[in-house]
Amino acid sequence: MTTPGADERLREAFDALASGVRADPGAYRRASAGWRRRYRRRRLVLAILAALVFTAADAVGLWALSQADPNTHVIFSDPDHRPATPGQVDRIGQP
Repeated sequence: MTTPGADERLREAFDALASGVRADPGAYRRASAGWRRRYRRRRLVLAILAALVFTAADAVGLWALSQADPNTHVIFSDPDHRPATPGQVDRIGQP
């Protein structure tokens, strides 16, 4: 419970405090520009980071493929090979 008049005194105190504050007309515009600048910078850094990760993954994949022996990991390396009996499968998958 508040005492009678306490609300009025509080209102007068806040009014006196608010009357001493001078609003800067360009303050919000400057603050908003700063927010937008940080947002754009964050998005740019994220895009660059994603491009770097993608490029690194591509480079590692291409390096791994270039290091592989061309004669290995082939499912059907001999196109003229026929099974001993029709319907028989010699192998399935990698050698």
